[in-house]
Amino acid sequence: MAPIRLMRGFLTVGLWTLASRVLGFARDMMMAAYLGSGPVAEAFFVAFSLPNMFRRFFAEGAFNMAFVPMFAKKLETGEDALGFARDAFKGLTSVLVVFTLIGTLLMPWLVLAMAAGFAGDARYDMAVLFGRISFSYILFISLVALLSGVLNAFGRFTEASLVPVLLNLVFIAAMWIAGMLGWDMGLTLAWTVPITGIVQLGFTWGAARRLGYTLLPGWPRMTPELKRLLIIAGPAVLAGGVVQINLLVGRQVASFTEGAVAWLTYADRLYQLPLGVVGIAIGTVLLPALSRHLRAGDHAAGRESFSRGAEFALFLTLPSAVALVVIATPLTSVLYDRGAWTPQDTTATALALAAYGLGLPAFVLQKVVQPLFYAREDTKRPFYYAVVSMVVNAGFAVGMMPVIGFMAAALATTVSGWVMLGQLWWGARGMGEAARPDARFWSRLWRIVLASAVMGVVLVLVAQWLSPVLAARGARWGALALLCGAGIVTYFSIGAAIGAYSLGDLKRNLRRNRG
Repeated sequence: MAPIRLMRGFLTVGLWTLASRVLGFARDMMMAAYLGSGPVAEAFFVAFSLPNMFRRFFAEGAFNMAFVPMFAKKLETGEDALGFARDAFKGLTSVLVVFTLIGTLLMPWLVLAMAAGFAGDARYDMAVLFGRISFSYILFISLVALLSGVLNAFGRFTEASLVPVLLNLVFIAAMWIAGMLGWDMGLTLAWTVPITGIVQLGFTWGAARRLGYTLLPGWPRMTPELKRLLIIAGPAVLAGGVVQINLLVGRQVASFTEGAVAWLTYADRLYQLPLGVVGIAIGTVLLPALSRHLRAGDHAAGRESFSRGAEFALFLTLPSAVALVVIATPLTSVLYDRGAWTPQDTTATALALAAYGLGLPAFVLQKVVQPLFYAREDTKRPFYYAVVSMVVNAGFAVGMMPVIGFMAAALATTVSGWVMLGQLWWGARGMGEAARPDARFWSRLWRIVLASAVMGVVLVLVAQWLSPVLAARGARWGALALLCGAGIVTYFSIGAAIGAYSLGDLKRNLRRNRG
């Protein structure tokens, strides 16, 4: 029953994340139509990336990977899980309030650190203004991450997965109102950022309170458990910081090409659909499951969870990666080409999307392998691996910038992602049975690869056949739907025929998920 519950968790989180990503497309299409890749768009993207960058540094790096296993252990053993959660909430709140104030004051320097190419033009002043308005989002969304960790430990995946849905709904409503009333779109977007944070925090706080976890700000107590959390979280925080340095390098490289920050951002949003749906689902569900199995000494169950997570990841991300590479231009054109968007924007964004697509399996598989380390409270080795990945990213991006321009940033992200996965895989070799994929995984792997390759060929042929319709304003949405449908039918048909997946397994998991 454990593998079924695991897959049910994957599907629950994945389906809600899919809903969020669909709404995210609607949000991004509205932004592209109103702002295109112009200076206001670039200024907002840099400003919004700052609190998100530090959110990953504080919340996702430290508390999702260090807090969740400790909290889950206290729940299982009947220790004071509530007191531990309250201390962690107070500690994180205290640090973030101070950090928010400092970051807001230092915004001119933070913008230069993120996009030095903005210096001396209108993008810089707008980015500083937008950044000061939106930076408080880090406080709200980091607390949301901690509360989501509490909910996930109780198996309440739906509530935590609804958080990004709220963000996209608030952004869509704000742009719709601003368009009707003639408000300044850049300022509207900037003020919407902290408003979404307040909405998300209120929702998750209420969900945790209904479980009996009323967490409030206050002066933290430096208990032995909180000290241990900080010791374990330290390397995870640093690892998260290394990942964000990679992002910073990419933004810096892009900022010296006008429009490139927007191109990379729009491409990133597209490839975040499969990355988010699969990666977030696996990362959210697999870590608590592995922590329970390893703590109970059940290595067979741990291996089963790990193998099914890797299988689920590749089953969805390999065909997604192929699709992002071979039909990058039709996807970009149909989704974004309206309003202020230009043909140059389509070409540049499609190139970046294809580059990101090549790294998609690596980034999702990282979410499968990392819990092997974090479930054992080993946060040091992932940090060391992240440092190596950072060096590779920076060296590739800066070294290749004179040769291929802004594309160096996108390709560097992909190359460093595969380097990181390789290190994690190599480092997990000595973890015993739980870290070795089972025979079913290896049996299905080559079948998934073959089905994805056949699908790629079909997509190329169908895209060529539909190319006139994909360029027609009125019919292009139907043509894109037909193109994507042809890929989906091909992949699942070939996959079923050669045994890449079990139709019975999918039906059982979907039926249980609905129940």
